Amino acid sequence: MELADYLRILRNHWIAVTAFILVAALAAFGWSSIQPKVYAASSSGFVTSGGGGDPGLDSLNDSLSKSRAASYVVLAKDRETASIVIDDLGLDTSPEGLVGSIDAAQTPDTVVISITARAGTPEAAQQLADAWVGALAQRVKSVEAGKSSGNQGMRIEVSESAQLPTSPVSPQVERNVLLGAVLGALLGLGYAVVRSLLDRRIRSSEDVERDTGVPVVGSVPDVGKTPGIFVGTATGNAALAAEGVRRLRTNLSYMDVDNPPRAIVVTSPKQGDGKSTVAANLAAAIASSGQSVTLVDADLRRPTVAAAAGVDDTVGLTDVLTGRLELADALQSHPTIEGLSVLTSGSRPPNPSEILGSQAMRGVIADLTAKGMLIIDAPPLLPVTDAAVVAHAADGAFIVVSAGRTLDTELDNALGHLRTVNARPLGIILNRVSKRTVGAGNYGHYGYGTDDYVESTSGRRKNRR
Repeated sequence: MELADYLRILRNHWIAVTAFILVAALAAFGWSSIQPKVYAASSSGFVTSGGGGDPGLDSLNDSLSKSRAASYVVLAKDRETASIVIDDLGLDTSPEGLVGSIDAAQTPDTVVISITARAGTPEAAQQLADAWVGALAQRVKSVEAGKSSGNQGMRIEVSESAQLPTSPVSPQVERNVLLGAVLGALLGLGYAVVRSLLDRRIRSSEDVERDTGVPVVGSVPDVGKTPGIFVGTATGNAALAAEGVRRLRTNLSYMDVDNPPRAIVVTSPKQGDGKSTVAANLAAAIASSGQSVTLVDADLRRPTVAAAAGVDDTVGLTDVLTGRLELADALQSHPTIEGLSVLTSGSRPPNPSEILGSQAMRGVIADLTAKGMLIIDAPPLLPVTDAAVVAHAADGAFIVVSAGRTLDTELDNALGHLRTVNARPLGIILNRVSKRTVGAGNYGHYGYGTDDYVESTSGRRKNRR
């Protein structure tokens, strides 16, 4: 996976990643809050062998003190030294347990031994550090007794008493919260990657073209609850969606330049993908460019074009197909959009698939394409065969999918239904694209810009420059 893939995954799952970070940081804060506080205090002593006044002897004693200081560090950590401290402070603990509460170290290239003691209160830590230096001095005195004569024996003298600590050294809340947040970010990223690998929902044009090989010819941002025809709207979400439909219209004009499609079915894998809204607005966009176009409602099971276009649905396509009405009498002009004619569904028949696959339907398509462009709103592909039957008689079909909702398997099955009847999939329209993915004036990511891919006559995808 490339960096762009990880950025796309983070964009798609940023809420989950943020939740992981917050939960991990809060957990680290809660854990740190219940931990007992530990204070640390340090005192030190220096190793000396007494004064001699002779410079040469003093230099020798200094070297000897440095070498012996390393041994005294080991002596500071044994149980006998701890026992002396326990007796001095009257502590109720074992020497083994108390040794774990101190650290002893020699300052490099010096005769100084530092003792750091840890305890549950500042006072206890201070007393323990000072007592330990005193106990170590006693141990050294007893060990060195008899090894030297006069005042030349090694001994430890206090060089600095412990200061009262003002803040605990443990738990380190800020550090723990930061580590928790980092761990949460890693877990969140892992979750996002796994979720992305297992997620079958289509989210972008890259997903579509990678999985199906069929180009995305248009992308329409989510218009929310804006109903009907929104092409021409100047503000709000509908303005973004209208711009997306106009880009789709432009891409359509570049399809198969020598033999452009004139009868286009607009369908979707399942109900609720917004194919009727896309069909109505695509027809309106074509009409607004000066071309004559007819919008036909071939969804005889759940017709919606009449309501979207604001026309009467008393008579329509079924009346023409059954011979009860002439095509010219069933066509209605849109009340506000010049050049847009509407053929509603008419009365609902008991056998939609048979009617739509009839020779009469082929005749209607031929008559309407002779007058201009034809946009046919057809039922979803997966529940029924109506759309595949109509697409076979037309020049091809646009399949509308919902970004973040439609599964890749649903799209594959829908394309399979079209190919079964030798119908031509002209392209995929990605509908309901999130506003956080598409911004006003910046549509290139989803194919709105000059890099849109369109289908050429031979089936190759070419870049529109």
